[in-house]
Amino acid sequence: MKWIYIVAGIALYIKFLILPNPAPVLMDMSIVEAVVQDSGVPNAVSGIIFRNRLYDTIFEVVVFTIAIMGAHFLLANERPPATVYQFTDQPSIVLARLGATIAALVSIELAIRGHLSPGGGFAAGVAGGTAIGLVAITSSPEWMQAIYQRWRAAILEKVSVLIFIIFAVLTLVGIELPHGELGALASGGVIPILNILVAIKVALGSWAAILLFIRYRGLL
Repeated sequence: MKWIYIVAGIALYIKFLILPNPAPVLMDMSIVEAVVQDSGVPNAVSGIIFRNRLYDTIFEVVVFTIAIMGAHFLLANERPPATVYQFTDQPSIVLARLGATIAALVSIELAIRGHLSPGGGFAAGVAGGTAIGLVAITSSPEWMQAIYQRWRAAILEKVSVLIFIIFAVLTLVGIELPHGELGALASGGVIPILNILVAIKVALGSWAAILLFIRYRGLL
């Protein structure tokens, strides 16, 4: 069997060396212009992520969900530490919370306008998770856990994933919202909604991971 693999590999390399590659058929307009025209959003990256490569984005969201569930499963049997390491000096606390405020505002901006300018749902979720992490290292773990449960963040995270998958499936089968005027806030069809859903999912998933590492590791 080993010789079959070797012969197949040699034949494949001979094919690469001998057979010519067909010249690509280039369109009159650039690829970026084609993506913008097809998706209805100026941010071609968002158009590719939430339209041209929507299958990939669906599974990226699912993989992130599985990663959070896996972290919870692996740490569930560990004993929580007696000490949680946090910032205690007032200047560090002030700077961390100031950074959290800025990161939260950036997260909202990227989630709402990610289809119009550089950014998008994943970047917005990372910024939101950063804001939550900065608050976590300056606040009581019990207070963070109480807020997480009060706002039912775990349920909201799972609901955002389900809604994302539903909208993505509708888009893949050809059911789309009107694109609207290019460059307007309410444009791009379902892409702004998917951006916001991804931002919520990533931010709340990061919050869940932060709480897990604080509870079972005593630090971030």
